[in-house]
Amino acid sequence: MSTTTARPTGTSTTTVFQEEVVTRPAARYALAFGRIVIGWIFLWAFVDKLFGLGYATPAERAWINGGTPAQGYIGGAEGPFAGFFQSVFQNPFGDILFMVGLLGIGLAMTLGIGLKVAAVSGTLLMVFMWMTQIPWVIGGNNPVTTSHWVEAALLIIAATTLAGDTAGLGRPWGRIVGNSWLR
Repeated sequence: MSTTTARPTGTSTTTVFQEEVVTRPAARYALAFGRIVIGWIFLWAFVDKLFGLGYATPAERAWINGGTPAQGYIGGAEGPFAGFFQSVFQNPFGDILFMVGLLGIGLAMTLGIGLKVAAVSGTLLMVFMWMTQIPWVIGGNNPVTTSHWVEAALLIIAATTLAGDTAGLGRPWGRIVGNSWLR
């Protein structure tokens, strides 16, 4: 019979790496793939809104052409909280915050560093976006969940499983920052 002693969170001076959290290599690569995919979703949204590549954002509404990326989304909000979010974020500050958020979350997830901060800020962004378009109020395919929930789940899963350690810069980053919130 063997016993293990649990380390209290945040009190260890030893940095935890992914192999201690996820023991199977195939699972680590699957988590890394999910991390990179969700990172690319955020990075692509940033690039498309910045340059107006014609996918979700036409060139004339690109941020570099004077477009308003956050205002475009929030302006079309219909949910019960739409008025609140429009009053707070439908301005140039809202655009800057939105674009910096997309870039930061996308880079963190793609590179595998700063996953905790990216997961918290990205989940908050997804909750806000969901609140502006609550499906049971405005209609949709599912009365409760939207893709925002899936995106938030991928962000949280990547951070809690240290998915940046595999196929990313999480391991060297972890040596620098330890188990801090910057991990």
